[in-house]
Amino acid sequence: MSFYPGKTVRLDKFLKSSSLIKRRSLAQAACKGGMVLVNGKVAKPGTELKLGDEITVFTPTYKVMVRVKSLHDKEKGEELYEMLKKEKLEE
Repeated sequence: MSFYPGKTVRLDKFLKSSSLIKRRSLAQAACKGGMVLVNGKVAKPGTELKLGDEITVFTPTYKVMVRVKSLHDKEKGEELYEMLKKEKLEE
């Protein structure tokens, strides 16, 4: 786990950098639509994340839960989070 005292990252930027959502504009729309939770609460795109925060993303077919494990700018994709749960939603 990367440690940077006091470092935070915007939720929409993290979702894009982690590849949980492909584009930042889509991440912003998902947040505004109530499809992203941080620590169990609906989050705005500008929510500041810190290490250990848990993010839940709802897509039309999946519910994905991850824990923030790095806020380093140079890391991408799965290096930034620990997968907690991924479940297929019933149609």
